[in-house]
Amino acid sequence: MFLDDARKRRRRILIEWAVFIVLNTTSFLFLIFSTGTFVINFKDMGLSFFFGVRGGIYEISSFVNQTILSIKELDELRSEYEELLERVSRYEQLEQSAAEIRQENQRLREQLDFADTLAVKHIAAEIVGKDPGNLFSAFAINKGKRSGVAVNMPVIAFQKGMQGLIGKVIVAGELESLVMPIYDSSFFISSRFSESRYEGIIGGQGADSPLLMRFVPKSARAEISSGDVIVTSGIGGVYPPGITIGRVVQILYREYEISMDIEINSIIDFSRLEHVFVIDPL
Repeated sequence: MFLDDARKRRRRILIEWAVFIVLNTTSFLFLIFSTGTFVINFKDMGLSFFFGVRGGIYEISSFVNQTILSIKELDELRSEYEELLERVSRYEQLEQSAAEIRQENQRLREQLDFADTLAVKHIAAEIVGKDPGNLFSAFAINKGKRSGVAVNMPVIAFQKGMQGLIGKVIVAGELESLVMPIYDSSFFISSRFSESRYEGIIGGQGADSPLLMRFVPKSARAEISSGDVIVTSGIGGVYPPGITIGRVVQILYREYEISMDIEINSIIDFSRLEHVFVIDPL
């Protein structure tokens, strides 16, 4: 009985304490919510969160916009760069073309000045065809019968301030002709030394070999030397006298022979030949 009373008393005390705590807690919460401080802080927290979110969105959108603008500017710069490269390329081509035109004008001016000095009738022509492999030595020029070109007419050229013999016309077409150069193995011409006046016959030995002057008298040995100029003699009537053929590079002297052979380099560089003059000796 005594134990039951003690248990009831303890339970009542616990209930009273629980009620006390609940009432105090409720009063404290009511007091807080009834003031304006908590509401204001709550609003500030909400506004801070809102502005923070908005600021984050703004930063992200700014970054995206700047990235897009950067990509666009990069594309524009790339396009401008490619356009500038194309302009530079065009300017370089124009500059190269202008330089080539100036050189061509200079060459043509030299040819015209030389043509004015020719005392014989002549026909200016341009080489329009060559055999790159040198299998056939003849080359084509852009003048033919309509311009007055005929078979066996001599052909000369002006190069490095000197005129030189090129060969002769072997085929004359209406608009184009074929020229046999002096280095052809079937080409022969009467020639002489410009100073000593000794004569001989020059023949070709191929494009990669010097010309060979034969039948030069051995008595000329003391009066000729390397570098002497060889010109046409005019004998035979085909080639006018005095046209430069080349220069002596070697004297082939043999005691047991009655004459000498002379190796000669042509005065004309055929690898750079572009313009020629066909001579009408009549």
